[in-house]
Amino acid sequence: MHDHLRTVLVAPMTTAGREAPFRIGITHGGRRGLILLDQVRAVDKTRLAKRVGAVSAKTLTATLKTLQEIFAQ
Repeated sequence: MHDHLRTVLVAPMTTAGREAPFRIGITHGGRRGLILLDQVRAVDKTRLAKRVGAVSAKTLTATLKTLQEIFAQ
């Protein structure tokens, strides 16, 4: 989908905030934080300045599983 559109879906990360079933714990750049799946947004690709990294396979699997649960309800 992202190859054909000018926008991408992003989930922000924060180092503050409360844990919840729809927020995934992550460590990035030596800092602990949360991926906020309750705040997914569509962003124009031109707003993405640079790639800062990638999540582990374990984090990706947990994220996709949580998104399936969110949208199945």
